[in-house]
Amino acid sequence: MTVIANTLIVITVLVGVLFTVVTMIGVLRLPDVYTRAHAASKSATLGVLSILIGVFFHFWLNEGHFSIKILLGILFLFITAPIGGHLMSRAAYIAGAEPTKLTVGDDLAEVFKNVKRDNKEEEKKEN
Repeated sequence: MTVIANTLIVITVLVGVLFTVVTMIGVLRLPDVYTRAHAASKSATLGVLSILIGVFFHFWLNEGHFSIKILLGILFLFITAPIGGHLMSRAAYIAGAEPTKLTVGDDLAEVFKNVKRDNKEEEKKEN
């Protein structure tokens, strides 16, 4: 049982390290803020989650301690990290960060144009 448990722990931690290395490469090599935010939010989340799962398995299977705190940490990270990446990308878009020339479409341009138009109409009604 110990060999299987240790193998499971090592595999999950190694997968986490692999995803974290992919995150580092993506942040360093990708061309613009949007692709970097994508790399940072998606693969870093998976990397840290895999490492935390490995830690959870270690404490549960080797030490005999079922840690609800680690499970809550995994859940919190799983929920908040992608939202944080999305908000950083949205903030970069609003601030005017230019995407790379390889970007095919801009789905938010029309949305923000409509928001600006609606805000101008509301200002006219107030005056």
